[in-house]
Amino acid sequence: MSSEIAEKLKQRTKQFALRVLKVYLALPKRTDAQVLGKQMIRSGTSVGAQYREATRARSAAEFTSKLESAQQELEETSYWFELITEHGLLPESRLRKLVNEARELQAIFAASAKTTKRNSR
Repeated sequence: MSSEIAEKLKQRTKQFALRVLKVYLALPKRTDAQVLGKQMIRSGTSVGAQYREATRARSAAEFTSKLESAQQELEETSYWFELITEHGLLPESRLRKLVNEARELQAIFAASAKTTKRNSR
């Protein structure tokens, strides 16, 4: 992965985390909303951390592992988005762009992991 692409992904994952934090601030101050929101924050902010660790990987296997961890965090974050909307805490339209960004990042990380695995054989 080129350093330019890596830098763009660092920025995208950071912006994703910041947007997740804004969603948390928009949630009602009820216990149910706060519990779901805190779970969303944990997984949503972890995506960028996992990606940054991947960029510092010492091997192709470690790089792939960190990308796969970032994918897992994105999947978990998407789950919290679903619960937040289906529980009626925020409208689906409020999270639509974040849900799409999570999907795009998952696709990028999956393709990158697949390419790395293929090239390291």
